[in-house]
Amino acid sequence: MSPAISLQSEKKMRDSQSENQYQKGVRHLHENGIKKVPNKYIFPIPDRPNMRKESHIQETNIKLPVIDFAELQGPNRSQVLKSLTNACEQYGFFQVVNHGIPTDSISSMTDVCKRFFELPFDERLKYMSTDMKAPVRYGTSYNQNKDINYCWRDFLKLVCHPIPDVLSLWPSSPEDLRDHAAAYSTQTRNLFMMLMRAILESLGLWNAEMNIAEENEVLQEFQEGSQMMVANCYPPCPEPELTLGMPPHSDYGFLTLLLQDEVKGLQIQFEEKWLTVDPIPNAFVVNIGDHLEIFSNGRYRSVLHRVLVNQEKTRVTVASLHSLPFERVIQPSPKLINKNNPRRYKDTDFATFLEYVSSCEPKKKAFLESRKVN
Repeated sequence: MSPAISLQSEKKMRDSQSENQYQKGVRHLHENGIKKVPNKYIFPIPDRPNMRKESHIQETNIKLPVIDFAELQGPNRSQVLKSLTNACEQYGFFQVVNHGIPTDSISSMTDVCKRFFELPFDERLKYMSTDMKAPVRYGTSYNQNKDINYCWRDFLKLVCHPIPDVLSLWPSSPEDLRDHAAAYSTQTRNLFMMLMRAILESLGLWNAEMNIAEENEVLQEFQEGSQMMVANCYPPCPEPELTLGMPPHSDYGFLTLLLQDEVKGLQIQFEEKWLTVDPIPNAFVVNIGDHLEIFSNGRYRSVLHRVLVNQEKTRVTVASLHSLPFERVIQPSPKLINKNNPRRYKDTDFATFLEYVSSCEPKKKAFLESRKVN
């Protein structure tokens, strides 16, 4: 064998070993004491966070609209609905407080997710998969099958509906994960349904005076809809200015309910600036997904968001993503289409979304742009 061929083979072997190492996730890298961000995780300069500018906290934080859920259920509902409409139209994000989910449930869910990511790697490895259709999936980055630059993030995805069909597939360690995750997914599902009633009302598609048959017709598909829970882990990063926990993206569903811990990291794009969302203890950050943008025919818009990482603290979040059933076609509501507001989006479904993200590197709102009527 010639020296050139030998060196080429050695390089391929090293590249393969490095790739295998990255497939194990960033928690594994952190546990092994990594001191520098590997090239695989270094974003192009235009895509990196500008940490120098973003150190000026007062200039880069955003106070999202806060929806008091107790007020929404009371005599001030009409006023709160106006605030909700403004939040959906202007921000695509809002925070929900006084939502009725017990503090104990929230803290237990955050705690059990942290303990999952602290399990020995071999235990987490049991659930690692690159199959985007898997009902249980431990993985890394954003889409590790297609990402050119890996993100500083590991995740555990759980399909949550119907729970009796999937519960036995969920991780059995930590031993209390199934109980806490099942209770939490039911509670967030109920909250999603009540928020969707309010959003449908704000769009003029639902009202409290409907009879039971009319109400069921409007809400049934949401009640039978899909739910996926994603626990995200962003370990300390030795060079956070070079990478991202998540790249700019929008969520695919109707609504995402995000539970944050006390560590900042979520940023949204607002008026062409990246602004950091301050965590409110025990509140949910709710954002509009692509499906709701399509359903509302563009009145409510999904918004680009990304995640920063830091050198000191692990950040753990739990996102609950809700939409219609996976097989259901998503289309603009016929009641929101008229001569002055013509149809703006093509039909789509979850299979189309999966096919799209499986075939290319997801970028920003590229999937939604592909569904627009020319």
